[in-house]
Amino acid sequence: MSQGFWGGRRVLVTGHTGFKGAWLTAWLQLLGAEVHGLALEAGDPSLARLLDLPNDGDQALGDIRDLDTVRVAFARSTPDVVFHLAAQSLVLSAYSDPVGTYRTNVVGTAHVLEAARGPDAPRAVVVVTSDKVYDPSASTPPFDEQSPLGGADPYSSSKAAAEMVAVAYRRAYLAGNGVAVATARAGNVIGGGDWAENRIVPDLLRAREQHAPLELRYPEAVRPWQHVLDPLHGYLLLAERLVDDPAGAPEALNFGPAAASGCAVSELVERLRAAFGGEPEWRAGPTPELHETADLRLSSQLATKTLGWTPRLEVDDAISWTAEWHLAHERGDDVHGICGAQIATFERLGP
Repeated sequence: MSQGFWGGRRVLVTGHTGFKGAWLTAWLQLLGAEVHGLALEAGDPSLARLLDLPNDGDQALGDIRDLDTVRVAFARSTPDVVFHLAAQSLVLSAYSDPVGTYRTNVVGTAHVLEAARGPDAPRAVVVVTSDKVYDPSASTPPFDEQSPLGGADPYSSSKAAAEMVAVAYRRAYLAGNGVAVATARAGNVIGGGDWAENRIVPDLLRAREQHAPLELRYPEAVRPWQHVLDPLHGYLLLAERLVDDPAGAPEALNFGPAAASGCAVSELVERLRAAFGGEPEWRAGPTPELHETADLRLSSQLATKTLGWTPRLEVDDAISWTAEWHLAHERGDDVHGICGAQIATFERLGP
């Protein structure tokens, strides 16, 4: 990453009130960017609320399912780079509300790219999707960017459809008008400041607070766990390449840990428990009659080849950083300082 690239650059982050969006916004501000946001109101608790983000730019609260709202956000921010992270990001919520999920993840993505066609067109758009865009019935993990897209559940299929929307807008409208578009596929991130429902670290923290056992839906499911800063580093590098070399930039990239480092949910929980002093206990809960991929692993060789990106934190590092963040927050340490220190340490690690 280049501080010179981001210093003073106007950036719009959709979904800046979410977990990944808040970390990305904080990092961009430390790099000197002028960050603007478009998202729903932050939850309570949430990292965005604790950091009061974006605190040096403009914030628009609104729904990407409304095209006029998105266009107004573009007009107010006139961004040079857009990171599109706004999404319905929870698998179980997608089962409960599939139509709402498709409206947000598919139509919302179309709205962002439609706004990028307008008079306030940026130079680059990074559309963040998911590691779950791949069809597990058509190929075996680790999945690379040539693996077939698909999805046997509403969330996965909505993200695969968002990929198709990005391809269509790139080819039909944006590439010819000087707007470079790429998709970024990552998922199963952990880190400090995540309080979402039905995610492993927030669920563990709530069980620990309540001195109750943590119930796991699929204890043996394997996921590519990684610290949130690793994929965000990839998104930043990808955006730089889209601006500096749009013709040579990749159109889609995986950002995941080494394929061999994926571990089962139960194994991750055991390591997290150890980092939090042995709490809470866990047990296998009733398995819902819902489809979830049993084995999700990504190949990130293309990101390494094209961007020089490699993950900097092993799973154990990601776990310890997550625990250190939350334990520091529980002590009452300044959240800006906690995040800033972890970002600075990450930057010093080098490739």
